[in-house]
Amino acid sequence: MILKEKDFIEVEYTGTIVDDNVVFDTTDEKIAKDNEIFAENAKYGPIVVCLGMGHLLKGLDAYLIGKKEGKYSVDIKDVDAFGKKSAKLLKLIPMKFFIKEKIRPYPGLEVEIDGKRGLVRNVSGGRIIVDFNHPLSSKDLKYDVEVKRIVTDMDEKVKSIFKLELNFADIVTKYDEKAKVITITSVLPEQIHPQLEKRVLDLIPEIKSVKFIVKKQEQPKEKTEKAVSKKVENVESKKEAIPPVKEETDKKE
Repeated sequence: MILKEKDFIEVEYTGTIVDDNVVFDTTDEKIAKDNEIFAENAKYGPIVVCLGMGHLLKGLDAYLIGKKEGKYSVDIKDVDAFGKKSAKLLKLIPMKFFIKEKIRPYPGLEVEIDGKRGLVRNVSGGRIIVDFNHPLSSKDLKYDVEVKRIVTDMDEKVKSIFKLELNFADIVTKYDEKAKVITITSVLPEQIHPQLEKRVLDLIPEIKSVKFIVKKQEQPKEKTEKAVSKKVENVESKKEAIPPVKEETDKKE
């Protein structure tokens, strides 16, 4: 089957920098370990993405549309990867900012300012130049990718959206094929339900309506046990604070 925009597909990939053949990204745990980019908190293995919706690099997205299931090797120019370096993203940050944050700046230090990650390029007196360009900007890349299958299950599609875009996997879904309604049970607050509904309907036109059920967060067992223990301690301490009642006896002279 020919792949088209908004198709959900299961893929595996490995990305390398063309200049030096350095692996910078992969879904394969062994490759990550062999190339010393393994992350303990990362989950490896195939991932489900929605084509053309920004889940993959622009160049890789565009390349896969029109292809079939199978393995491919594709070269991606910098403009279709992380873009070219821009002088506008070199910012002069005053030393007082770093002093306030108790940071000692030096060339090569990674920092986060106003939610943006940057790299300290130069330190001169009270002026620090921070580069907010992506580390792989102006780099041509190569991707070895395998499209393993086209995903058709509505529940799997919805779960992939939450996992990729919110890094949130703790949801339960139930799709009603006849009514074209998906019911989502999670602990996510009601305030963001409208945005989530819009995103689901945009990416999966087959779904006509989204219903949310808010699941109450269960208190961790350890905390619950500590709370119960604390209450018992409080009761015992109150008992100890009450002086014992003395029995009155008649004194005989």
